Formats: sequence, C-alpha cells, structure tokens
Amino acid sequence: MPIAEPIGVLAAILTTFGFIPQLIKLLKTRETAGISVIMIAQVATGLFLWFLYGILKKDPILIGANGISLSITLITLSLVLRYRNAKSWKD
Repeated sequence: MPIAEPIGVLAAILTTFGFIPQLIKLLKTRETAGISVIMIAQVATGLFLWFLYGILKKDPILIGANGISLSITLITLSLVLRYRNAKSWKD
C-alpha cells in the first residue's frame, strides 16, 4: 500500500505538533486556569509508551514523532506547574 506511508507521516506530523498552539498561548499569557494537569500527564504517559513501543519495534517514525511530542508535552506540563505555583505565591 503506497498510500499508507504518507498517511502515517502526516498523522505523525499533526499529532507531534498538536500541543504547540497550547504551548505558545501558555508562554504568551501564562494563564493556566483552563488547562488540565491530569490530561497533560495522561497524554505524556501515553506518548512515553508509544515512544517505548517504537523503540521496541525499531520504528523511526514512532520513535521520532512520539519523542518530540513527549518533549513538547513535558515542557507544557512543567510550565503549567511553574505558572500555577508562581501564581499561588502571589495570591
């Protein structure tokens, strides 16, 4: 199936950079009220497992896409926690 590879690559690109708009908004506004820490942690756990699965399967697309996604998600999670902690000290 020659169509399968491009579909997989496009899916990997879209999901890999799915958190970028949230990360940009977070960096600009530092507003965390509408962001669920549990959801981000759950997504990060899933991405880690997909990354691990990619390593076990020796699949470079799974490894690359999920490794990048996991990094972006963990950065987002750390900023949410940092901004919430900083806000609680101000209040």
